[in-house]
Amino acid sequence: MDKKLKIGILTLSDRASEGIYEDISGNAIKELMDDWIVSERDYVYRVIPDDFDLIKNTLIEFADELKCDLILTTGGTGPALRDVTPEATEAVCEKMMPGFGEMMRNESLKYVPTAILSRQTAGIRANSLIVNLPGSPRAIKECLEPIFPAIPYCIDLINGAYIKTDETKMKVFRPKQRKA
Repeated sequence: MDKKLKIGILTLSDRASEGIYEDISGNAIKELMDDWIVSERDYVYRVIPDDFDLIKNTLIEFADELKCDLILTTGGTGPALRDVTPEATEAVCEKMMPGFGEMMRNESLKYVPTAILSRQTAGIRANSLIVNLPGSPRAIKECLEPIFPAIPYCIDLINGAYIKTDETKMKVFRPKQRKA
């Protein structure tokens, strides 16, 4: 029997972490996952400030202690001084997966010329795939749609949980079939 999928959602925002406004980005990620994924799953969810050490330690906790198969961050990927999510991600990953960030920026350029300012990245720590997403719910969907078809197979390759999707909403690609 395959293990249950565990998805970490980490929102990086000084103001949302202080309760100044609601975290709509983290909720947008969960709604997309609930819409696309049919596998049984649990979520680990947190909203924290844009603090390098706190982000780094939380990513390590999500990967090493909580054993999240997929960790999706939102926020902190721009050029502002407090935007340090990509640096924290790179600091904790054993392997970087630059294709994810390249694809997200390329897709975002279809909508806004400022997409080149985004520094999303992705990487692997142990059996966890970490993907940095932008902070806007609209941009999250625009970025996740083109990369998600590769995420389940990537997680297969790092011995994570098997992800099944509703193929009418999100078709994934696996070059070779793994028994579910």
